[in-house]
This record gives sequence, C-alpha cells and structure tokens, in this order.
Amino acid sequence: MAFLRTLIATAAAAVVLFSPGFPIAPEAAARESVATVLPNFAELAKQVKPGVVNIRTVKTLKEGGPVFRHFFGNPFGERDPFRDFFGEGGPGREFRQQSLGSGFILDTEGYIVTNNHVIEGADQIKVRLSDEREFDARIVGRDSKTDLALIKIDGAKDLRPLRLGDSDKLEVGSWVLAVGSPFGLEQTVTAGIVSAKGRFIGAGPYDDFIQTDASINPGNSGGPLLNLQGEVVGINTAIIAQGQGIGFAIPVNLAQSIIAQLKERGSVVRGWMGVGIQDMTPELAQYYGLKDTRGGVLVTQVFPGDPADKAGMKAKDVILSVDGKPVHNSRELSSTVAGMEVGREVPVKVLRDGKELTLRVKLAERKDAEQPVRSQAPQESDDLGVRAADLNPETARRFGIEAEERGVLIVQVRAGGKADQAGMRQGDIVKEVNRVPVTTVQELRAEYQKVKSGETVLFLVKRPGAGFQVLKVAR
Repeated sequence: MAFLRTLIATAAAAVVLFSPGFPIAPEAAARESVATVLPNFAELAKQVKPGVVNIRTVKTLKEGGPVFRHFFGNPFGERDPFRDFFGEGGPGREFRQQSLGSGFILDTEGYIVTNNHVIEGADQIKVRLSDEREFDARIVGRDSKTDLALIKIDGAKDLRPLRLGDSDKLEVGSWVLAVGSPFGLEQTVTAGIVSAKGRFIGAGPYDDFIQTDASINPGNSGGPLLNLQGEVVGINTAIIAQGQGIGFAIPVNLAQSIIAQLKERGSVVRGWMGVGIQDMTPELAQYYGLKDTRGGVLVTQVFPGDPADKAGMKAKDVILSVDGKPVHNSRELSSTVAGMEVGREVPVKVLRDGKELTLRVKLAERKDAEQPVRSQAPQESDDLGVRAADLNPETARRFGIEAEERGVLIVQVRAGGKADQAGMRQGDIVKEVNRVPVTTVQELRAEYQKVKSGETVLFLVKRPGAGFQVLKVAR
C-alpha cells in the first residue's frame, strides 16, 4: 500500500511538472529556450543560394603577383604553396593566373556585385550560377577605395536577385549567413554571428567593416552576408590570415550609393568639404565644453576657397552633425560627406566659442589628390623649459609650415622641465594659453605669467601630423 501511494505521488508530480501553466524544470526550460532560438538555416540557404554566383577570372601577371591580394598576410601560413609551385620567376616573366571569388545577383538585368580585388586586372571573367549555367561577364564599374565592383552578364533568364537589407539595424550578436566559393567550393554556406561593427582594419580610407565569425576564406570575397530574412546586409571582403573565425564585410548601406553610381556612370564621385579634421580626445572635449565627450570632430584646417571656407567654417570649430546626422569621429564624418551628392548644400552644425551655429556648405567633388595637408615641425626661453619663436610667414617657409598658420612655434623642449613633463614636443605650435589666442612669444609669456604658482595652465597646441591637443602644465 505504501508503495502504491508513492507511485501515485510520483505520477502526480510528473503531471504538475509538465502540464501547461505550471513551472518547467530548469534543465527542460534551457533545452526549450535553445530549441526556439536557433534559426532554420536549411530553409534560409535554399532561399538565397540561387542569388549567389561563383566568379572565376584569368589575369596575366609578371614575376609572381600576389594570389590573394586583399587578405592580411599569407592566408596559408609562412610558406605560400603558390609561390613554391610557380617559383621565383625570372625578370619580366609572365604567366596566366586563375583566381576565384564570389558575388551576388543585384537584379534581373544581370548586374552582379562583387569585390574590386576579385576582378581587378582580369583579362577574362566567368560567372557560374547556382544552376551551373555559365556566362562571360564585363566590368561595369569599380571603386578601389571601398573595394566594390559591379559586373554584368547578358542573356541570362530566370535570375533570382537577392534583396538588400539595412545594415544599420544589424546588432552585435545577430545571426548571419555567408554564402560563397571558399577555395573554389561553390555554394558553401556558413553561419555565425555579428562579432562587431564599425571595424577599422586599414584596408582603405572608408573602412567601416562588419566583423563576423561566420567562416570566410579565400574565394568568399564578394559574396553576400545575409540576415535571417534573407537580405544582404554586407559584402564579404577580407580575413586576417592568422586569425580563425574573424571575417569582415562591407556594410550594405555603405555599398548601396557606391553601387548606384557604378551602375549609372561606371565610377564614383565623392563629396568634399575642404577641411582637415581630427578626433576629439577627452581633454579636447573638456577644453571646448562638450557635454558628450564621444561626439564631435575638430577642424584643424580650412582650405582656402573650398566649400567649408566659403560657408564660414574656421579652424578649431567642432563639427557636431552633418545634414542632421551626428558625427562621432573623423572616419564617420569623411564617409558621410563622401557619400553625399556633389553640389548639394548641407547644413553643418558646429560648436564655436561655446556656441552652436549652423553653416550651409555646398559640397564640391573630391579629387584623389585632395588630402589634408600636414604641417612639418620646426626660437627663446623661459621657466617653462622651452625655446620658442614667433610663427610668421618667414619662419613658416623656413620650417615647411603653411604660410597661413599662426601661433608660437616650440623649437626646443628641455628634458625634465615643466613643458616636457606635460608632454610638449619640439615642433608643437601653441595656439592658446588658458583659452587666450597667442601669436608671439611675448604673448605666450604674458599669459603664462598671469597664472599663480600651483595653478594649472592649459596649452592648446597643434602638433604636425596629430592635430590639436590640450596640455596641462603645473605653474
């Protein structure tokens, strides 16, 4: 009888445990949670694979050109089997190299998106669809700055283009799918998550990569990175050769305007404002009274006659937003302006002398030669432990500094002195002392001497190659 009562109690507990409306055991809850979170990659793969293509190119190279140019380091380790196979090659020796890559169908007209490094210098481009049909392709346009290219196949029917998504909505930790031809293995599908966004990897001036742990290898370049809705959110572009599970994709929101221009004119025209800029440091943000130390970009130079100059922008302005979009660093600002239409007048909000004002800048076309000019560094002394000189047009010419530059030039810094301890360097140009502009050694001395012993003196200096910095000197 006791045994029967125990059996009934056990059965009742089991009913309570698994009946709807009652708590589930932690282990079962964990299993159920995992089961409901994992997406159905099989259905997603079936949906998107017809829109992904394999790209094979033939290039004529001299003396063993690089096989995978866009990957960091040698993707095979220290020994390169392709180099071992082809040998060193004699002077002027030519050979034909076959390369592999991926791409995705943009529309039913036959336009295909891929990476520039996949098709650059190609004598022949072959595109193979998922149904094994093969077509010759021609280059419509390419952009080396963002490593994007647009090619086209003619005469193909029943194409299955992929939809473009919104990479701005992509969150770190989101599931993504990569489809491509790693090492020639066509229609390979890998899955992972978004590891990071906004990665700068030194690949170009407009770096803004999505980092993913979805497996990407040589041959994946140009293939799509997709979200769980089957939309393209990135173009797989690069790997770190020594790093496993680290891949990078160009955000589709950055790519869309580039692709549109390539389709329309075969090249890319970028907006140009005409300023030298630098990121804000916490010290600079505090100096200029910024509430958000992570926002704003400091203008170090305004080029005469360029759009920003015509709009009234000045050096030491802090750019807060462009066309209503906040900017947080110089890369973001450059990318934003570059993606805007040439000739368009855009509102630019700046902070000047503690006050916000809006300037209207009519953007010009950026030329490749237009790069912010960096002045090169480098005479009297005082208890700061420096030798300084007035910066006039003559001294500027002698030391290779722009003629329009104003301030006090630091010629020598005594080791162990106050200036040295604060981080002042030879070649620094002192622009302000405690927020008061100085243009002569006498003015610098006078402002410095006003400060009582034991108090802090703030020096705003412009450092060639590094922009503005705030240095704190104990008086």
